[in-house]
Amino acid sequence: MALTIGLTGGIASGKSTISHMLKEFGIPVVDADLIAREVVRVGEEAYKQIVKEFGSEILQENGEINRTKLGAIVFHHEEKRKRLNEIVHPAVRKKMLEQKEAFLRNGANTVVLDIPLLIESQLFHLVDKIIVVYVDEAIQLERLIKRNGLAKEDAVARIRAQMPLSDKKSYADAVIDNNGTIERTREQLLYILKMWNVL
Repeated sequence: MALTIGLTGGIASGKSTISHMLKEFGIPVVDADLIAREVVRVGEEAYKQIVKEFGSEILQENGEINRTKLGAIVFHHEEKRKRLNEIVHPAVRKKMLEQKEAFLRNGANTVVLDIPLLIESQLFHLVDKIIVVYVDEAIQLERLIKRNGLAKEDAVARIRAQMPLSDKKSYADAVIDNNGTIERTREQLLYILKMWNVL
């Protein structure tokens, strides 16, 4: 029986680092964020719905969605963020499941679904186990400002738009504390994978 692991955390908690390690271990990862970018490409159904909903002022000159402009709108308006999610999430889920099935057909015993909003969107039915990547909020804020070059208030708004990591931990089958070194993170991941007979 194949195992589906849900990998989640918060913005700038270090999920991409874990994702990268999983791939190094030869475990296929289906990345919701990457798929979310694919489904809003020019001409895709979700793209058309977003332009209809938010107007052409969110577009760049080449017709692509300006993620920064759209982000500025939705991160400060709950209703607009919900509407965007209603458009994008179903398209993302469909594609994620298609990729997962393809990995299983090709003989994978374990597939990881990397879903930032797994808990908020209550997608528990898609996975057998959940790993939450945890980091203290002060470190999360510092990493996000550094990584995205955001002003502090914008970074705080993005963190606040998600469920606090301390709350997410209660939904986890395993928690990776990512406050320390990359070696310490790798050790925790290896321990979990061995415990679940993945490696």
